[in-house]
Amino acid sequence: MAIDPQQLRACLGHFATGVTVVGCAVGGTLHGATVNAFTSVSLNPPLVLVCLDRASKAARLLPGRPFTVNVLSEEQRDLALRFAGRLGAAAPPPPWQPAPGGLAPALSGSLATLFCSPWADHDGGDHLVFLGRVEHAARRPDAQPLLFYRGAFNSVLDRGPARIDTSA
Repeated sequence: MAIDPQQLRACLGHFATGVTVVGCAVGGTLHGATVNAFTSVSLNPPLVLVCLDRASKAARLLPGRPFTVNVLSEEQRDLALRFAGRLGAAAPPPPWQPAPGGLAPALSGSLATLFCSPWADHDGGDHLVFLGRVEHAARRPDAQPLLFYRGAFNSVLDRGPARIDTSA
């Protein structure tokens, strides 16, 4: 029995995720796409994964190119909307900053940025799965993440971070 795609989407929307903008440069032009399908894959080698809709411009531009994963802070909601195509042309230009060693540029003010070289691309049905090798990472510990849950952006509650003992 096949599952209804809308029912599946609604169910998957109950999994809260962070919000990222995946960026790359093509011929001197900077491009970005809002992505919540992002995860770590491996520490050795250092790999991360992003999934992009096969029909998106970003999926056509990313193969074989260095890219950044910019983990957005809660004050970067407008950037998430901009790179999701939800803000008009009147929006201010995004705050790109140069990257180390010829890697893709980053967005200023992000909670964390992972500078990646291309590792592998895979078929993911209606999406393409991109693995990147993390060449450099930067973080900003003084901010809170922007979250995506049930189709909307959210902020972390002011309860402080929960600590998990990983020593076992």
